Amino acid sequence: MNRLALTSLSLAALGVAGTAQAQTSVTLYGTIDTSITYVNHADGGNNLWTLGNSSNGNLSGSRWGLKGAEDLGGGLKAIFQLESGFNPSTGSLAQGGRLFGRQAYVGLTAEQYGSLTLGRQYDPLIDLVQGITADNYFGSVFATAGDVDNYDNSFRVNNAIKYTTPVWSGLQVAAMYSFGGVAGSTGAEQSYSAAVNYTNGPLALAGGYFYATNSQAVNGIRTDGWTSTSDGTFDGPINSGYATAHSLTIARAAAQYQLGQFTFGLGYSNARYSPDGSSVFLNTQKYNTGQGFLNYQLSPALLLGVGYSYTHANGDTTASYNQVSLGADYSLSKRTDLYMTAAWQHASGDTGNGSGGSMPAEASIGSYGYAGTSNQTIVNLGLRHKF
Repeated sequence: MNRLALTSLSLAALGVAGTAQAQTSVTLYGTIDTSITYVNHADGGNNLWTLGNSSNGNLSGSRWGLKGAEDLGGGLKAIFQLESGFNPSTGSLAQGGRLFGRQAYVGLTAEQYGSLTLGRQYDPLIDLVQGITADNYFGSVFATAGDVDNYDNSFRVNNAIKYTTPVWSGLQVAAMYSFGGVAGSTGAEQSYSAAVNYTNGPLALAGGYFYATNSQAVNGIRTDGWTSTSDGTFDGPINSGYATAHSLTIARAAAQYQLGQFTFGLGYSNARYSPDGSSVFLNTQKYNTGQGFLNYQLSPALLLGVGYSYTHANGDTTASYNQVSLGADYSLSKRTDLYMTAAWQHASGDTGNGSGGSMPAEASIGSYGYAGTSNQTIVNLGLRHKF
């Protein structure tokens, strides 16, 4: 083969490679978020100094991931995302030691028709409601007591099929179904969810519903606690006594309004942990939560926030949780920020002890899972970097 032919082949190969590169993209990304954390009345009432190690992080959970898209023509694209959570204090995997515990899915998307994805994913309440809550700005310290309503993204859903519409004049809808995968029992361990979001200028409104069922009992007793396609949300003493529930139901609504440098937000949720004959408790435990927050963009680099949350539990046992939260986030660059978050919570009443009885309610802020007495304070001084 002469030099001219070799040159022609080389140019053709480069042309093909260039076309493939233009049609396909893969992105490596990540976040590292950690803090010096102080918790008073943690672990039996003792005070604690540590590096922040919540699996959900403080402002955002530490993770690395790969995501990509391939242009299939006609406006249709194949998409995927693999995302691994980790604890930056120890380097260990989060989400129960899963390699890609945060997300692992593949799907198709088109601007005109929306997207269809299959795999381990967030439910629609996280996709469409969480973004207009205080958790979106300041994370775990602003979350519901014990994260009983998954306000802080404590869980994902396996075996899930999710469809998300395009945005129609500010309106977007998403629906998800997760196969339980139990032979002979279609309803066992299944999950389903739907949510809607409407955004018009400074106003955003959203609401949704989530339902998940637990595993089947063995010899009439559900000894393993919560086993489902949904990870469940059992962070600390507030709801850990209800891990043998037959089902978990969450309904949530939120609203946000931006006025100049101020952002106001309100939210309400109802979470229900319902028993059956294999649960260790007898009556449905209901958690009703009302929340509000106010953010102020003091400068382009500095965001300040304050929030209040009230959770009342009743049905099986009765408890109340009052929480006040503060946050400040200072951007050093587009990728790196320093922050301070803090919260105080007071608990009263009784909650389930996991053995069919009750115990005095213990304060436990957000999804951190620390517990000890009826009062708790947490302060985080942290650093977050995105890449």
